Amino acid sequence: MSLRASQQNNLVGLDNNGPRKVETRLLQGPTLQRTALGEVSNRPATYGGPRATLKSLDIKQPTLKPIKPKVINTSAVVRPTGKENGSKGKKVQKTPVVQEEMEVEEVARVEELAVAFSSQRLNVEDIDSGDVENPQLVSQYVNDIYKHLRQLEAEHPVSARYLEGQNITGKMRAILVDWLVQVHIRFTLLPETLYLTVAILDRYLQKERTTPRNKLQLVGVTAMLIASKYEEMYCPEIRDFAFITDKAYTTTEIRLMEVNILKKLDFNVSYPLPLHFLRRNSKAGSVDASQHTLAKYLMELCLPEYSMCHYSPSHIAGAALCLSLKLLDQMPWTDTLIFYSCYTEDELMPVVCKMAAIIEKSTNSKLQAVRRKYQAGKQLKISDCPQLKSKIVNRLAQRASLT
Repeated sequence: MSLRASQQNNLVGLDNNGPRKVETRLLQGPTLQRTALGEVSNRPATYGGPRATLKSLDIKQPTLKPIKPKVINTSAVVRPTGKENGSKGKKVQKTPVVQEEMEVEEVARVEELAVAFSSQRLNVEDIDSGDVENPQLVSQYVNDIYKHLRQLEAEHPVSARYLEGQNITGKMRAILVDWLVQVHIRFTLLPETLYLTVAILDRYLQKERTTPRNKLQLVGVTAMLIASKYEEMYCPEIRDFAFITDKAYTTTEIRLMEVNILKKLDFNVSYPLPLHFLRRNSKAGSVDASQHTLAKYLMELCLPEYSMCHYSPSHIAGAALCLSLKLLDQMPWTDTLIFYSCYTEDELMPVVCKMAAIIEKSTNSKLQAVRRKYQAGKQLKISDCPQLKSKIVNRLAQRASLT
């Protein structure tokens, strides 16, 4: 996962309609004797920034030739003319008329299903047909890869209201995640690191139900350390994380918590992230930079929200892009998006309404780390766009409940 060359940056530039490119980052040697927070030199990958306009691809639908059923020849049946048993009359030839009729019905049913399937795929574009020549995009296996990711998210779910009965509350979790967003910005880590940090945090707190309140920040900063080791090329050192907590915890405590978290998670931190599914959906929807960036903003707004943590990553990604398309350009949720996201618009609408409520809530919230992050120019100042205060957001938010 740490090899950025394998990230599917197959978005076409705004002014370039040529073949897709995959950007790679140059490997740099490690910095020796780095002081705490002095030389944290990780740089966000270029795909974390705004997305360029995508190129829609045309697919030629194969021509279906109807299968002609066999004609039953009734003249082949010889009628009996004499005695039946032991007679010297003409021999009776029995033709399986019933079996042939069943074969005709089966052929007709298969033909009907084939036509129905063809009509369902009529408006679905093959978004991977132009990636055959690029081995890093593995166009032959990409659909199977995303099928596997959906299986993984089903195998490792986060339960709704999993903090009930614990010392930790949803409000405390929200404050912690908002602080982790600030640490993420300070260390200039990859977007995947932030999502994986929250995923590790939720799954650990779900299993370890006796975490004391004075150790919650230790759990959060250790989760980011594990995520950095998994995603980053050069992750910050342990003493950097100890320093960022204002030396509330020592490096030894962070190491011990790291061992504890990994044991609770059975050393499995390979979780599918909403960002993975969003990139696939954005390619299927041929979205531009502003639409993709707004969808990323909506997904990150959901990270501190305790009532949203139990939704699957693919569901969050689909709802974020659906709301982004509605707000910016009133674009419909096409057949291609339904096929590649595996969600219809009706299935996404409950989560879309909750996201609209979160948008309205974020304006007056004390937790402003995500909004400030997306007020930067490299994020197109998307958190200040006027569409977030439109009547569409207000109407959707009235249909939602964040409890």
